[in-house]
Amino acid sequence: MGARFIQVSVIYFLIGVVVGLVMGIAEQFQYTSTHAHINLLGWASLALIGVIYSVFPEAGNTKLASVQFWLHNIGLPLLIISMILFANNLLSVGIPTASVGGLLVIASVVLFVVNVFGKIKART
Repeated sequence: MGARFIQVSVIYFLIGVVVGLVMGIAEQFQYTSTHAHINLLGWASLALIGVIYSVFPEAGNTKLASVQFWLHNIGLPLLIISMILFANNLLSVGIPTASVGGLLVIASVVLFVVNVFGKIKART
């Protein structure tokens, strides 16, 4: 699972860099939170999770890690879309989209915490 998290993280890295460049060139800074979430929840967080799961395969090679992967990668695009909707004052669609996406990402993080504490033991 670690490799899958890392592979997806570099896709988010590419998207984040492109969004940042386009946003800056076009001076459309209302998308700053979108850009930040792509980079932090997409690139940085998924890369770190991937590294942790690679170093500790006993946590990465579990059904919990797989469920976490899918929750995160369904929830984050919804969250990103909601931020674009918010930036364009489309709150009636953005709020439910953010609610679903945000809850899926939070569930993913909770599963990660449970997995880390359940599967990773101190090495001596």
